[in-house]
Amino acid sequence: MPRSTVKKSRLFREFSQLPDKYVKENHLKNLRNATNDFLDRNPSLTKSYLHFMLFIYDLEFFTIRWAAEEYGMFEKNMSDRIIYPLMKEGYIYKHFDKLTPSQTLDDHLFRDETKYNYRVRYALSQRGRMAVQSFYKSL
Repeated sequence: MPRSTVKKSRLFREFSQLPDKYVKENHLKNLRNATNDFLDRNPSLTKSYLHFMLFIYDLEFFTIRWAAEEYGMFEKNMSDRIIYPLMKEGYIYKHFDKLTPSQTLDDHLFRDETKYNYRVRYALSQRGRMAVQSFYKSL
């Protein structure tokens, strides 16, 4: 890639903006400031909680096993450090609790999850969705 040419009049400036044709939108430019402001307004949240809520924002529901695998954490750490504290604050809820699956014979024959080993499905609550939307607006 060739080096850019800079006008001599800009030689002693502190910074110089790139033309709009090279950079369309840069919403993440203020990510650090927006994160700090958001966390100041929401003292019950930490940066790790916010990052996890941003990660699961587009999901209808999830299991701890799936979230830990995709997020790169151990299941025990995920549940103790992120899921349960967010549940306690009301940002996450149990979408499908234990003993929820169907009791039909076909479901028991063709699925490896029975009512006794069914994994709980969690989801982002309305409070959590509104918090994420508020963060996106601040960006």
